[in-house]
Amino acid sequence: MPEQHAKPYARPPLATIKAGLLRTTEALATELAHPAGDTPDWNALEWRLAMAVAAAHGVAGQGNVYARWRHDGWIRFLDSQHEHVARRHERIDTLLERIGAHARAIGLPLVALKGAALHAMGLYAPGERPMADIDLLVSENDQERAGAMLERMGYVLSFAAWKHRVYKPAGDAAVACLGEHRDTPVNIELHTRIQERLPVSIVDITSCVYPRSPVAGINPYPSHGALMSHLLLHAAGNLCNRSMRLIHLNDISLLAARMMRSEWLALWGDGTTESPWWALPPLRLVSRYYTGAVPPTLLYELQSECPALLRFASGHLTLTRASCSELWLHAWSGIEWARSLPEAGRFVSHRIRPSPHAQQERADMVRTQLWLQDSPWVTASRWRRAFGWLTHPVTRTDTMYVVRTALEQQASPAWAQRPEPAVTT
Repeated sequence: MPEQHAKPYARPPLATIKAGLLRTTEALATELAHPAGDTPDWNALEWRLAMAVAAAHGVAGQGNVYARWRHDGWIRFLDSQHEHVARRHERIDTLLERIGAHARAIGLPLVALKGAALHAMGLYAPGERPMADIDLLVSENDQERAGAMLERMGYVLSFAAWKHRVYKPAGDAAVACLGEHRDTPVNIELHTRIQERLPVSIVDITSCVYPRSPVAGINPYPSHGALMSHLLLHAAGNLCNRSMRLIHLNDISLLAARMMRSEWLALWGDGTTESPWWALPPLRLVSRYYTGAVPPTLLYELQSECPALLRFASGHLTLTRASCSELWLHAWSGIEWARSLPEAGRFVSHRIRPSPHAQQERADMVRTQLWLQDSPWVTASRWRRAFGWLTHPVTRTDTMYVVRTALEQQASPAWAQRPEPAVTT
């Protein structure tokens, strides 16, 4: 297809964007799970939205799958993202080695979480899976020592959320771009607990994830089952907030392929944690796209653990509805995770009147996240936001940020045209 010159950005109708996000998200999910190689019959807008979706869902580095779609702009985007993710991976690997050396020198045990652990297992090659930051688990007694160590390494405390403390490199600034960029600062999230609010009650699986006999330096998870428990709880938190990503489904499917039946028993913990009622929805969503990835007997066993309303709702989940690919904000998204009427009431109360701590977290996010800045909706009072919800559909800030970035990079007025796919030799 001939190269098009960038034209002034003109946003297409929201209904067109919504339909395009649905079409491209489901196509990307299906292709990653079961590659067919058939180039989608998309128009110019849909190819741009596909780039936005691939970036938002963390799968733009999967060139070994998506490069079979023959479209010049798409392939250039994939190649660029693979290079940026690979270079960023090199930086993260080097930083992890430095952290491990410093931790061993002061006798500090740490656990490298999620993406770092998946890379260490060899589930991904450099350039395939992005890592937004480095997540580290440290015991509560060692949190201050760990923070002081990071500060000696040139990091400063950016903000403290309820789940973690975020440290950023002193003096570095975020890079505005579509997807990953090699020069984006590598932040470090320091956790003392592995926990999620679902939607207001906290589920904590720290005892399953932290090693029984940790050594100084960076430790692995105690088992594949412990890593899976963390991936599923993290996915449950994302589903509750409608922020699921395709790369997380892929993580779970790849790890599941390496697990024996007995290793799934780690979901039930060591007797000190509650039953894994939260594991069914993410596993059902994985099964929807990755046929056979999850043992059917496991899904059957988990059904009895899952509350009836959530069990029903999870049976109708799609990646689009569970993620930022859903264009509209939903005021009460996550209420189906409440396990009692009092818990649902607390959820509604917190939405209507957020606590001072929640308001501070929101302010910290606006201050530190590029995609939240320049958004009148985010900085508006809650009464103005409530009025907006009552009078018209409200678009998601994170969704519109990545869509706008994708369209501004190469705007085209021919939204309705359906060009022939390029043949790239």
